Amino acid sequence: MNKALTITAVAVTALASYAVYFDYQRRNSSDFRKSLKKKSIKQRKLKEKEEKESKQSKLDAVKKALLEDLKNNPIPTDLTEREQFFMEQVATGEQKAKDNSIEAAICFYKALAVYPNPTDILGIYQKTVHEEVYELVVMMVAVYPPASVSSILSKGGPSPADLKPTEEDLD
Repeated sequence: MNKALTITAVAVTALASYAVYFDYQRRNSSDFRKSLKKKSIKQRKLKEKEEKESKQSKLDAVKKALLEDLKNNPIPTDLTEREQFFMEQVATGEQKAKDNSIEAAICFYKALAVYPNPTDILGIYQKTVHEEVYELVVMMVAVYPPASVSSILSKGGPSPADLKPTEEDLD
């Protein structure tokens, strides 16, 4: 028992000594502070690079899966088929959201593609769908916007000439 207590006391003393030495170096040695700062910057850059690469690989995987699925299972063009297709895709997406987020996102994307007002359905997705699946749906819209979203984006907002007040507005 006495031997274990001695070993523990030596270990704690060594650890405390190292902490005191480290703190002294951090406070008093400019070279040590510079080296710590360089290490910190290097780690931050490495982390940012890894995040960027993982985001790009995720985007590539999503794009590949979406285009492959759209090629194998095209979106219907008939109005009555689109309504039924929307309901099927939402139900399938909800079921797959538990297991496979990419497949669920593809289903929600297809439902969005046939929905007449895509901004409304995106708002609903944001409130009801799991965050990871919603993020994938937004990625898919950014990578390959459906026709309903493309028409909204191409319309844009009012022109500056439309925003100028008329004489009637000023009265």
